[in-house]
Amino acid sequence: MKKVLELTDVKKIYKMGEERIAALDSVTLDFYKGRTYCLLGTSGSGKSTLLNMMAGLERPTKGKIVFKGVNLEKLSEVHLADYRQKYIGFVFQSYNLLPTLTALENVMLPLIFRKVPKKVRKEKAMEMLKAVGLENRAKHKPSELSGGQQQRVSIARAFVNAPEIIFADEPTGNLDTKTTYEMINLITEIAKKNNQTLIIVTHDLEISEYADEIIHIKDGNVDKVDIKQHEKENNNEKTV
Repeated sequence: MKKVLELTDVKKIYKMGEERIAALDSVTLDFYKGRTYCLLGTSGSGKSTLLNMMAGLERPTKGKIVFKGVNLEKLSEVHLADYRQKYIGFVFQSYNLLPTLTALENVMLPLIFRKVPKKVRKEKAMEMLKAVGLENRAKHKPSELSGGQQQRVSIARAFVNAPEIIFADEPTGNLDTKTTYEMINLITEIAKKNNQTLIIVTHDLEISEYADEIIHIKDGNVDKVDIKQHEKENNNEKTV
């Protein structure tokens, strides 16, 4: 398998007055193309900080984060923004849709930043809305959509640019149980179909079951990593 992200001894320390708080403490992890991961932990465990490091939204205090041979911690802000635009998709708990834009226009946004021609970006955005079952809501604004529909728009926006990595930060936190499973099924199915790396941050053990690997985060450390049984069996078959 092709390695996409490699973290080595990543630390993040925040200073609050005289106090130093270690949000992450020597985290070492590898992420591979086409696999689904879950960063599982309670509030304050460091899982969202870890996501921010990998997404280039924050810099580590120490350690290395390598994306396809490039050290993210050494990049300028301009190049980090370029990394996020080209290679990263985000699904947020609060949807983060622009209220003045239609569903179609919200999905088109990443393509505008990539300077994709208008006709092409409309076609691609409509394709993604169809993939998430919302082609008949293309002209509706967020206020005219339910929470589940807004999250479907958010998912379409995250995938429209065909990014290599999708980060989903508590993507179902504002949804009811039925809609939660619909959204997680949708995200994981699209990622698998397109051979994309999906990294889900959650505190929900049931959500974590959708992942190929569950990375348990506790007090800024990797407590343990659970690999699905079928993955272990496949690995054993390859080594026989």
